[in-house]
Amino acid sequence: MGHLASTLTTLDYAIVIAYLVVLIVIGYRASFVDKKKANETLFLANKSLGWASIGFNMWGTNVGPSLLLAFASIGYTSGIVGANFDWYAFIFLMLLALVFAPRYLAAKVTTMPEFMGDRYGESTQNILAWYALIKILITWLSLGLFAGGLLVRQVLGIPMWQSVIVLVFFAGIFAFTGGLKAIAKVNIFQMLLLIFVSIILNVLGVIKVGSLSAVIHAVPVDYWKLIHPASDPDYPWYAILLGYPVSAVAFFCTDQAMVQSVLGARSLEQGQLGVSFIGWLKLLSLPLFLFTGILCFVLFPHLSDPKEAYMMMVTHLFPPGLNGLVIVVLIAVLVGTVGSSLNALSTVFTMDVYLKKINPGATNKQIIRIGKMAVIAGCIFAIGMALAIDSIQKLKLFDVFQSILGFIAPPLAVVFLLTVFWKRTSRKAVNFVLSFGSALSLGTGVMYLWVFPSATYTFWPHYLMLSFYIFAALTILAILISAFDPSPTIYVEDVKADKPVFTITNKVKLSWALLSVVMVALYWYFK
Repeated sequence: MGHLASTLTTLDYAIVIAYLVVLIVIGYRASFVDKKKANETLFLANKSLGWASIGFNMWGTNVGPSLLLAFASIGYTSGIVGANFDWYAFIFLMLLALVFAPRYLAAKVTTMPEFMGDRYGESTQNILAWYALIKILITWLSLGLFAGGLLVRQVLGIPMWQSVIVLVFFAGIFAFTGGLKAIAKVNIFQMLLLIFVSIILNVLGVIKVGSLSAVIHAVPVDYWKLIHPASDPDYPWYAILLGYPVSAVAFFCTDQAMVQSVLGARSLEQGQLGVSFIGWLKLLSLPLFLFTGILCFVLFPHLSDPKEAYMMMVTHLFPPGLNGLVIVVLIAVLVGTVGSSLNALSTVFTMDVYLKKINPGATNKQIIRIGKMAVIAGCIFAIGMALAIDSIQKLKLFDVFQSILGFIAPPLAVVFLLTVFWKRTSRKAVNFVLSFGSALSLGTGVMYLWVFPSATYTFWPHYLMLSFYIFAALTILAILISAFDPSPTIYVEDVKADKPVFTITNKVKLSWALLSVVMVALYWYFK
C-alpha cells in the first residue's frame, strides 16, 4: 500500500489549511471571544451545553482513530457483527440518561470520583480518582494515540514513535486553551465533516464494485448477521450479550470523558436528549464505518493486515485533490477523542487530587499550571503505552480495544450499579472492589494480553466472558461484604440537598421510544 503523502496535490494542501483555519477560529471564539466568566472554559462549559453539543461531543469523544480503524478492520474480517458494540449501547445510554444523569446533576458534581466521594467519603473519592486517571490514560489517550499513530504511519510512512509524538502535540492545543466548551463546539463541526467524507468514501466504493446489490452478494452471508452462533470463536452471541454490558456501563455511565458533556448540560432535559442523540448517531456506525471494511474486503480480498483496511480504501478510491479530506478527517477524529481525554484528565486530577489532597487553597493560576503539568505527564505516559500496545502483534485490533476496556470496566460497573440500585451498599464494599477488585481485574488483563497471551495459550475464555466473570465475582463479594458488615457506613441522603428529578418530559419520552423501536427493528432485520 502506497503512502497517501506521495499523491497530495496543491488542492489537498489547501483543504487541510482551510480546515485548520476553521478549526482554530471555532476554538478561539469558544475559548476567548464568547468567554463571559473567568472559569467558563474550565471543566463544565459553565453549564451551557445543549442537546446537539452534548450528543456530537460524546460521539466525537467515542469515534476516535481507534474506532475508525477498528470498525473498518472488523468489517473486513467479520462483517456487521461489530455494530453490536454501538447499537447494543442504546440500553446503557438510556441507563445514563434516565437513571444516572438525574443523580449526577442533582448532586452538582464536576467529576465521577466527587459523586462517589459525596456518598462514601474521602477514601472512596481518592481511590476512584486514581482509578479514573489510569482509565483515561489507557483507554482514551493511549489507545487513541496508538490508532492515530497507525493512521499517520500509513499516510506518511514515518515510524510509530514519531507519529504519536506529533499527534499528541497537535491534539493538545484545544485542551490547553479552550476546555470543554471549545472541544464541544469543535466536535460539532468535525463530526459533520466525518459524516460527509465517510459517505463520499463509501459511495465511491459502491461505484467501483458496480452496485449495492453486488456488494451484498460478494461477501459471505454471515457478514450481514448481527448475531453469530455460540461456536463463533471471535464474537459468539453469549459473550456479547453478557460481557459487553460490563464495559458499556463503565464506559457510558461512569467514564469522566463521556459523562462530562452531560454534566455540562444547561438542564436535565437537554442532557437526556443529548444522550439520546448519541444513540441515534451510533446508528451510523454500520453505513459509515463497518461498511467501509466490507467494501475493502470486496475490492481488496487479499489484504495482509486488516488494520490497513481503512487506509487502503482512501488511498485507492479518493481521486487526487480530495485526499486532503482524508487527512482532515483523521485530524478531526483524533482531536475529538484526545482533546476530550485531556480535558477529563485535567478535571479529575485538579478537582480530586490536587485541590483535595495537595493544595486546597490553590489560586486559579496555580490550578492552570498544575493542570498543564499533569496533561504533559499524561501525554508522555500515553506515548509509552501506545508503543507498548503496538508490540501486540497477534491480537486483532478491535479485540485489543475491547479487551483492555473489558479489564478496566468491572470494578467501576459494580460500584456504580450497586450505589444506584442498592442502598445497603457499604463504603467498605465499595473500597474493596475499587482496590482489590481493580488489582484483580487489571492483573488478569496483563496476564491475558502480555504474560500468557490468549493467541498462544488457549485455556482462556473469551475476553468478554472473562470481563463478565470478574464483574459477577466482584458483585457477589461486594454484596456479601455489605450484608455482613456489623457497622456499615452507607450513603444517607442529605435532606437539604437537591432531589434527583426522575420525571421525564414528553420530548425525552418520544426520543427514547422512537430509538428503542428502531433498534429492535434493526436487530430483527439483521438477526
